Amino acid sequence: MTHSHTHAAGRRTGTSSRHGGRSAAPVLPQIPARRGPGGRRLLAALLLVGLLASVLPWWLGTPAGSLRTTAATVTAAGRITGLIAGYLLLVQVLMMSRLPVLERWIGGEQLARWHRDIGATLLVAVLSHLSLILVGYADLRNHSILAEVGTLLGEYEDMLSAFVAAGIMLVVGFSSVRAIRRALPYEVWHLLHRSSYLVLLLGYGHQFSHGGQLYRPGPVRTGWIALYLLVVAALLWGRVIAPLAFNMRYRLRVADVVAESPDTISIYLTGERLDRLEMLGGQYFRWRFLTPGSWWQSHPFSVSAAANGRWLRLTVKVVGRHTADLRDLDPGTRVWAHGPSGTFTAAHRVRERALLIAGGSGITPIRAMLEELPPGAALIYRARTPADVLLSRELDWLAQERDTSIWYVIGSRDDPGPRQLMSPDGLRQLVPDVARRDVYLCGPPGLVEQSVRALRRAGVPRRQIHLATFEL
Repeated sequence: MTHSHTHAAGRRTGTSSRHGGRSAAPVLPQIPARRGPGGRRLLAALLLVGLLASVLPWWLGTPAGSLRTTAATVTAAGRITGLIAGYLLLVQVLMMSRLPVLERWIGGEQLARWHRDIGATLLVAVLSHLSLILVGYADLRNHSILAEVGTLLGEYEDMLSAFVAAGIMLVVGFSSVRAIRRALPYEVWHLLHRSSYLVLLLGYGHQFSHGGQLYRPGPVRTGWIALYLLVVAALLWGRVIAPLAFNMRYRLRVADVVAESPDTISIYLTGERLDRLEMLGGQYFRWRFLTPGSWWQSHPFSVSAAANGRWLRLTVKVVGRHTADLRDLDPGTRVWAHGPSGTFTAAHRVRERALLIAGGSGITPIRAMLEELPPGAALIYRARTPADVLLSRELDWLAQERDTSIWYVIGSRDDPGPRQLMSPDGLRQLVPDVARRDVYLCGPPGLVEQSVRALRRAGVPRRQIHLATFEL
């Protein structure tokens, strides 16, 4: 083992240790790469075709020369944005259905990015639809905007539920702003996000009662109803049927709770048929511990060890009341799990070698991945103090078994030493072939954002950068 120290102005501001071991025949399995862009491109093409098809009925059903007045034009724009909003809502709910095929085709990071971008577009489409329809109808009737709101609410069936649906979307969109989401307790944010399902229910009647292209019986109306049924079926399968089948099959329960540090614990789980569980290192489950104080909460935590057929392990940092209660779990406590989920795995790499960057408790999925990556990986582990380094003995063992180079970079992000090491030049110095590696990142948002910027400047293509994404 060799040691190197980072100094600045005669003062040690960060420490990096390199552990490298060589093994003639690694004893741990290697997961082959299987990721390809074909499925993602096909699904993106299908979604685009669906978007065009959603406005095609308006185009075919609108006579030439019918948009001669401002009121008619504005009303038509309102109907078009309404069709777009209705379609995007179905796509958004489909992405939240947790169908495994979507994660395999798209990838967890890309799915989260699509979900975020479509959500923002959906909110704009809903607000545009509401505004344009109000202005167009008010102009046609020579009403004020407020008077038109009263007319719509009082005389049109299902219009009140449509206004409520728009209000829910505003609240969900507002709570999804990054700064607000970070300030909200996870349980509150998750409950607000779940309320978006009500939008699908509340908006359904309005679409088919007053939609210019949907209220008439015919192939267009039938097609939209079929699309609704398809999305609801996907939601039931991904959120209800698949989790029920999983838990009846594996019957997970707590075996032991072990303290890894003063504020971090590992929970060991046993169950039935674990040798048949298809799980990859780096994936996560949504865990629900069936105790009086915790059964109603579900939280996403990564497994911190690869599948071994005998037990599962998750390593959790205690940051709130729910995670604090997990310290007191009794052996035998039943666990309801939903998963495994995520594409933050060795199977989704596009290069043979990998660089992994972890911060704090972000080491947990990366530690599991190290069991399945090809030999020759490199790991940079950022922590504020030596006491914040988790699972170091296991990491040192993996360094020997998998010919892995590990640097422990200790200090705050403002210290010159760690800041230099995490710069483009510093990364190239530690890992000269960084641009030809897959890079896996898991840690606090600040570390992830800083590392992505440095990696891009160091020449790493975006498709080689993988981020741990936990919630949809």
